[in-house]
Amino acid sequence: MLHSHLTTLNAVSLILDTFKTEGVASEVLLAGSGICGADLSRADTCITTNQEMRVCTNAVALRRDIGLELGQRMHVSSYGMLGYALLTSATFGDALRLALRYPALLGTLFELSLEEDGQRIWFTASDYRENPALTEFNVEFCLVSLKVICDDLLGHPLPLLGARFEHSAPDYRARYAERFDCPLQFEATANAFAFDRYWLDQPLPLADAITHRAMAERCRKQNTEFTGRQAWLGRVRLLLAAQLSAAPGIDGLAEQMNCSPRTLRRHLHDLGCSYQELLDELRFERAKQLLGEDELPIYRIAEQLGFSETASFRHAFVRWSGVAPSQFRL
Repeated sequence: MLHSHLTTLNAVSLILDTFKTEGVASEVLLAGSGICGADLSRADTCITTNQEMRVCTNAVALRRDIGLELGQRMHVSSYGMLGYALLTSATFGDALRLALRYPALLGTLFELSLEEDGQRIWFTASDYRENPALTEFNVEFCLVSLKVICDDLLGHPLPLLGARFEHSAPDYRARYAERFDCPLQFEATANAFAFDRYWLDQPLPLADAITHRAMAERCRKQNTEFTGRQAWLGRVRLLLAAQLSAAPGIDGLAEQMNCSPRTLRRHLHDLGCSYQELLDELRFERAKQLLGEDELPIYRIAEQLGFSETASFRHAFVRWSGVAPSQFRL
């Protein structure tokens, strides 16, 4: 999707580790994502959310309820400097408000908020705009991981008063009770869990003012750098998306970005992608959109995406999705 932004490898690494114990090769989970082993060995590698979602799609195909397990493994220490800044906050409320200030560092796909409801506080995840087929997975992953963060900050489980989910109850509903020890509501108007507002003023056991100030400042700088890189990649994606019928090539795109091809390649590599991967990603998203509209014949779609031959488009689409364009359209 064109609004795809940057994120870390945290979730991808977690997925690989989780399935490794079940004997699933990393190549199976990374298929179609453009992520390779070398990327995983670099601590500073950034990937796009589209790449992350490709790995998640592969994981869900193997286990539909995997989001509940993955969320349980996302401890506060998984968030680097932000995690330490949260742990050293003075109170539970201070930590949560700091987390909401830096959604890019959390890597969330939702708009997070704390909503007052009398004596209750609802920790809400809204405005999901990623792959609709992964909605339930991402809701489960998000809310469970947020609950784990809360437990880690307090040093004990945060007592919950209720949990709500916009989707219908899945056939593995019983597993929800393992993660949310409270009344559950499905087909609700929001995705959220509630706790007593009393906890917002609860001092944290690992609070340390000096360490917190240092970590909070590093988070501010990291967030500025991270969002700047997101904005740069967003400009590249928009330029390329507007020229799919006649892609400019790495040299032409570099000229449009007012830099040399070498600089463009280096920046894209640092962001965990390449010109061809971006072009394929944008073509795939546009192809799915056009095939879904069911108006243009496949040869016209191939032309709009810059393929000189329909057969080349068919081969590319099979590589991206695993099925032919005609099958996808059914």
